[in-house]
Amino acid sequence: MTLALSRRVLASCALILSVVGLAGCGVFGGGKGDDEALANDSPEQIYREARKDIRTGNYPTAVARYELLEARYPFSDQAKQGQLDLMYAYYKNRAGESAVDQADQFIRENPTHPRVDYAHYIRGLVYFESGLSWVERVFNADLSQRPPTEARKSFQAFQTLVQQFPKSPYAADARQRMVYLRNRLADYEVEVARFYLKRGAYVGAASRARNVIEGYDGAPAVDDALAILAQSYRRLGVDDLAKVADAVRQANVLPDDVTGQPPRENGDDPWWRFWN
Repeated sequence: MTLALSRRVLASCALILSVVGLAGCGVFGGGKGDDEALANDSPEQIYREARKDIRTGNYPTAVARYELLEARYPFSDQAKQGQLDLMYAYYKNRAGESAVDQADQFIRENPTHPRVDYAHYIRGLVYFESGLSWVERVFNADLSQRPPTEARKSFQAFQTLVQQFPKSPYAADARQRMVYLRNRLADYEVEVARFYLKRGAYVGAASRARNVIEGYDGAPAVDDALAILAQSYRRLGVDDLAKVADAVRQANVLPDDVTGQPPRENGDDPWWRFWN
């Protein structure tokens, strides 16, 4: 049993033992009678109430109910569906690590489930949003100099979704986010290449520039990468290759609609603005 799973099992057990005593705290939004009734509710009743909490945006209570459902009725049909709902509730409740743990567990235990694509999508969303603080989202901060660890994980999750489930209802949004992530990753590689170039590490600069050109085709940063590659080759005395890089750069005209900006949902506001 993994550490993350052990934590969830212990938390669920603690929830079961204390469910009656939660009346004073009002976790489930009712009095003592409601909590005692919940302790004896059927899986259908618990699931129905949890779904109601999701619809009303009461995510902390939804999490508690889904965890209770999974702990008390682990083999019920409602618990199986609840596993998918629970990862969403974790995600909306800003419990990213728990959402990813839940998604990983579902993928591992249900690789052929008809909705396993959703688990990959949630993984991508969690990593996508964890790479941005709310301050950076509001002020459109330049992220090109920050190591894009979470962006890589997000890109990989969305890539798995798109490749394995191309007809998934989440595939279109995943592709759109992958374009943004591709540009984000390419920008970072260009910043590293530029850093090497300024310090005279021309071999390293050329290597990073080639990574952008070969790995992030279509990203706006490819133009900068070609310029860095040509300059690095000249500093290394390889003029022939520098001329080739210059020629490719001149021929590489980007479409007008490739801006390198995050995709949009409604109007002119990026979808990740927290007030949307």
